[in-house]
Amino acid sequence: MNLVKPQLSRRLDQPITAALRALAMDAVENAKSGHPGAPMGLAEVAAVLWRGHLRHNPKNPAWWDRDRFVLSNGHASMLLYALLHLTGYDLPLSELKKFRQLHSMTPGHPEFGVTPGVETTTGPLGQGFANAVGMAIAEKTLASEFNRPGHTVIDHRTFVIVGDGCLMEGVSHEAASLAGRLGLGKLIVIYDDNGISIDGKVGEWFADDTPKRFEAYGWQALREIDGHDPIAIDAALMTAFAETSRPTLLCCKTVIGRGAPTKQGHQDTHGAPLGAEEVARARAELGWSYVPFEVPSAVAEAWDARRRGSALEADWNRRFERYRDQFPALAAELTRRLHGVLGAEFATTADALISACASKGESLATRKASQNALSSFAKLLPELFGGSADLAHSNLSIHPLTRPVTRDPAGNTIFYGVREFGMAAISNGIALHGGFIPYAATFLTFSDYARNAIRMSALMRQRVIYVFTHDSIGLGEDGPTHQPVEHVESLRLIPNLCVWRPCDAVETAQAWRAGLERTNGPTALVLSRQTLAHQQRTDAQINAIRRGGYALIEPAAAPQAIIVATGSEVHLACAAASQLAGEGVPVRVVSMPCVEIFEEQDLDWTNSVLPPDLPVVAVEAGATRGWWRHVGCRGAVVGIDRFGESAPASDLFSYFRFTPGRIIEAVRSVIAKRVN
Repeated sequence: MNLVKPQLSRRLDQPITAALRALAMDAVENAKSGHPGAPMGLAEVAAVLWRGHLRHNPKNPAWWDRDRFVLSNGHASMLLYALLHLTGYDLPLSELKKFRQLHSMTPGHPEFGVTPGVETTTGPLGQGFANAVGMAIAEKTLASEFNRPGHTVIDHRTFVIVGDGCLMEGVSHEAASLAGRLGLGKLIVIYDDNGISIDGKVGEWFADDTPKRFEAYGWQALREIDGHDPIAIDAALMTAFAETSRPTLLCCKTVIGRGAPTKQGHQDTHGAPLGAEEVARARAELGWSYVPFEVPSAVAEAWDARRRGSALEADWNRRFERYRDQFPALAAELTRRLHGVLGAEFATTADALISACASKGESLATRKASQNALSSFAKLLPELFGGSADLAHSNLSIHPLTRPVTRDPAGNTIFYGVREFGMAAISNGIALHGGFIPYAATFLTFSDYARNAIRMSALMRQRVIYVFTHDSIGLGEDGPTHQPVEHVESLRLIPNLCVWRPCDAVETAQAWRAGLERTNGPTALVLSRQTLAHQQRTDAQINAIRRGGYALIEPAAAPQAIIVATGSEVHLACAAASQLAGEGVPVRVVSMPCVEIFEEQDLDWTNSVLPPDLPVVAVEAGATRGWWRHVGCRGAVVGIDRFGESAPASDLFSYFRFTPGRIIEAVRSVIAKRVN
């Protein structure tokens, strides 16, 4: 179904664009806080795109085949809120009046899940750009997998608005380079080239030939577009649509704060209210005689996209029904995946995998156990879509069904190259788009490069699985640059991120299962390079792994102390407990592969695993600080709070005294404290 394009006018005082500028001015002025400059400068760009080209349905923001729109420079949030309100989303004027206020639907930066129509949380500059690349990858791959001749059910574009700041951030370079290589022809990026950022004119520190850079990445770059000329903007968009093999960058020259008589073009409009006097003068300049937050009925009607959006979705629904009639199995599979529902056989397969791991009793590096689990789940879940930052053969994130999208458009694997931050932010976009469960793999020490995107996964509650291998000094000879010390504890500080550090193949399979079943946030799997011993368990203990922490070894007599350990240190804890038992000191060993899930359990469970009256020693080859909340002032932590060394793993564990003997010393010490 084609859109009927509205009449375009070059007049500054056109009511259509004046409404956007006025709402942005009014909301920021009312809040005494915000960023009016970019929304005012982008009014013509936004009006042409949203009224003439964007395929969306305000009555159903979740319509599957809608175009995606990302405002990467999220500080310009009032532009997006004004667009959503005017086009008919469930965002009333009362919410615009509560801009930046507690519990409003109009927070300072757009937040996914808070405001209908917001596709992703933006604000950390450049990440919205990378999210959009992920969305475009998901659209292209899903279309290649499900569309059939004469039946095109996945066919939408991804639009992004970016500012100078987004294009300075390194993550945008990572994502843009990959987008060009992947030929994302339905990705269209609009560059708000106003030459101003917080510190002033960007020419002092940002003098790139941006179009040439994007051309080198393999993009179509359209230069010197007048961002205040609707006819020029419309023509540029049509040129972008005609290019189907490359993403397109539209470089739109704009004036920040356009319409503010004395402040337009100046950095003062970037992040502060214009002031009552300037707002009044801007109203006169724009020919906007209405009181704050008033939109006359004729303008509101001209913006309202509900009828058009409903018609677009209805047309798609008819086409999808014809698709369903012709390809019922494909339609059912697509519906399942877009709803994010695991297959009916998932639980049975997961149970069988975990049971097989327990029966085999293999001693494996948990990175290898992770690959085994991934291989099993990939057979059942074609939506598993992931890749690694140039380490796939080391972190073992490939499997027998791996098909890179560079070789098969309907593939399931992205070779990201050395782009950890871009990989994580793109994975967020893939998850937000729907139809896939993305996973992203690298060494644990390089999670720092990706950290802000991991944080955004957690903030947006997206099902992204991070596979972090080489998890401690146990990686050995590569030395302290590659040996993570603070990283596990640092990741545990991120709210809503579940960090799993399994001790063997059984716990690794359970960790993968937990990450796949979790629908309200990301999961980090922290895995070893070195081989770890299999631990014997009962069926009850295997089930208890899913509770994050459980008693792995229970002494015959009442325990005098508890050793809590994770990952590669669990076998050390077991060895220490065995030796102590021989010396007449009964000790319980608790494996705690996921601290966050353990802490979510009810008190009956946590107190049964860690009784408050027993002294506790925690053992982990990493930073010690977080463990003190579990061991208390009378407990002890065996860890490492300094950087590592370059040597074989066995030498390092001996050098840093990660030995049963040291654990035994700590246990005897806490028992003595208890007696005294």
